Amino acid sequence: MYSQNHQQSHNARLNGAGRGIPNMLYNYGQHAQQHHPSQNQHHQGLGPDHGLSNTNGLNHHNNYTSGVLSNSPFSPNLPNGHGGSRGGQAAPNEGWQEQLRLFKDSERAHSAMTEQQQPHYYARLKASENKGIGGPPAASTKTQADNETDLADRRRPYNPMDEAKRQDWHNMDMSGQGLRNLAPELFRYQFLNELYIASNKLTRLPKQIGELRQLRHLDASYNQLVDLPPELGMCTYLKQLLLFSNNITELPFELGSLHLLEMLGVEGNPLEAGVKTELVEKGTKSLINALKESAPPPPTPPPRENIVIQEDVGANLERIKVFSWNILCDKYATASTYGYTPTEALNWTYRQNCILEELRERDADFLALQEVSTDAFKEDLSPPLARMDYKGVQWPKSRAKTMSERDAQSVDGCAVFYKQSKFILLDKQLIEFASIAINRSDMKNQHDVFNRVMPKDNIAVVCFFESRLTGARIMLINAHLTWDVALADVKLIQTGILMEHVTKLAEKYARWPAVKDKKMIVLPRDDDAEAPPPQAEPGPSQEYRTNTEIPLLVCGDLNSTADSSVYDLLSKGHVPPDHPELSKYQYGNFTRDGIEHPFSLRDAYAHTRNTADEMPFTNYTPGFTDVIDYIWYSTNSLEVVSVLGPPDREYLSRIPAFPYWHYPADHIQIMSEFVIKSRKDKKQLQEREVDFGGSSSRK
Repeated sequence: MYSQNHQQSHNARLNGAGRGIPNMLYNYGQHAQQHHPSQNQHHQGLGPDHGLSNTNGLNHHNNYTSGVLSNSPFSPNLPNGHGGSRGGQAAPNEGWQEQLRLFKDSERAHSAMTEQQQPHYYARLKASENKGIGGPPAASTKTQADNETDLADRRRPYNPMDEAKRQDWHNMDMSGQGLRNLAPELFRYQFLNELYIASNKLTRLPKQIGELRQLRHLDASYNQLVDLPPELGMCTYLKQLLLFSNNITELPFELGSLHLLEMLGVEGNPLEAGVKTELVEKGTKSLINALKESAPPPPTPPPRENIVIQEDVGANLERIKVFSWNILCDKYATASTYGYTPTEALNWTYRQNCILEELRERDADFLALQEVSTDAFKEDLSPPLARMDYKGVQWPKSRAKTMSERDAQSVDGCAVFYKQSKFILLDKQLIEFASIAINRSDMKNQHDVFNRVMPKDNIAVVCFFESRLTGARIMLINAHLTWDVALADVKLIQTGILMEHVTKLAEKYARWPAVKDKKMIVLPRDDDAEAPPPQAEPGPSQEYRTNTEIPLLVCGDLNSTADSSVYDLLSKGHVPPDHPELSKYQYGNFTRDGIEHPFSLRDAYAHTRNTADEMPFTNYTPGFTDVIDYIWYSTNSLEVVSVLGPPDREYLSRIPAFPYWHYPADHIQIMSEFVIKSRKDKKQLQEREVDFGGSSSRK
């Protein structure tokens, strides 16, 4: 997506293959599963169809190049394979003392399994912890005990229906079985928190290890591992990675993504001496950070393809291209939240350049951007976008009104940019959900409004445009709903308020008079550019009889998945009062009569659902990966021509989460091109045939 001057200088590595897993596991219920509630659980039971094969094998070749840490970040002071300080070196830190203790524990466990023939050492060791297994109590289903889970869930959506899902075991012990390979069935259990494969004869870990993204503890000690797959860096929740007494000489740079790792157990490996020095003197976190910061960026991913939805489109129909993106406000882009992201890739200057390059490349007619602070809008985005023919409007979230003028500049909000040579901005409106709710006569005295809706200062921006060339009018809404994982009802109320006001505004806009003295704008061109085509005459303003005739676009980060009440409301036009996300609360007429709107809306990406081109996510983080950003359109007046396709799957196989080098926000961009349908409206002032070109899609 973005050109990089950095080149991959890593050594090519092959990932391991595996065969032969004994069907051995054990329950472990004391540590409740800690992944995001909306993360799908793939385990469907432990019946015969889900048993682990003893014969299946892996023999995959990895075509990626991968970095390994060898010399550059560290000074080699220790002899290979030794773990103490020598001479005038700094004394070992507490982490190294803990490493040596764990190394001794591992040595004892290995002896018990190999010399005393006592297999499944860890399963028996933890048996007492698994007594009385029954899952977490109901009162604690939403408790987030681990700090890293809190970080992962911050600013993430949530589906309360997922609370009912339950997984009573999270650990597996296959230690001491003489295994030479790991079969692919193992990696179906993506809910695993702990995996013990110590004291076997493994020479490599298969790259599929990266699919176990919920792992907190991995013990592969006392094997014959010679290297580690870069995909291990996908397991960003790891706290302990024990690799004692193997044959590992180098560490892949990708381990730098393991920002929560507290213990990297490497004693007994012939690692390069500088790596051992770093661990002894500064500890695991220092080494992991060095791996992260010294790793070269991955190769530039292939461009995202344009997915054609409708090929047979009339050349006389006006096309509009709509782009939506949560760009990640700088104040939220912290190392504590995005510890897997290299510092340079998280820097606002770098991300700003990537964002502008992306906007330039997409060249959309309308840009709906979320998490745009006022100072970024004024100083960082508007000036360069003006040189690309864009004008814009922006409002910050409601909290800005309570702050000093200086502090308010850093508050994020919603911004809309439009091509001024093509469109005229007729009106702009701010919708403040909390303010509207507490001033409604049917809601203002209800405690759910004060306790749940009012504390969230989310907003939406409504813009009303007219095409200079055809006179067609368009309503574009840019919304950003609350992220709070426990407020599915509030997301629905915000959407209901939004659509209620859009309905009223559309009624007003349908009566607006025609624009007089409209003129076309010719952009300045370079001296060596071709002469522009003959200037067309601007078309008269089109008229609309009802509010639903005006083409409508609803864009934004709705923090809601396709199985949510927000999606139901927008797609079906109605949510009944007994909906599970609404029925327990009191929100005036909304909970008495339900919520509805009169528009026929469809998600632009619904056309790709259940196809090879389906968008797998719009938000990509370790704890949550799903579609929560949308471009909705009115089906009676607009038709989808194409959508921007998903990121390259192969590229994602090594990237644990966004933001990253080529994706500067934790959300990805979505874009759709539409045609405005021809109208049979006899009140239209003039029927005009304009040739917009016959191609089915524009680059």
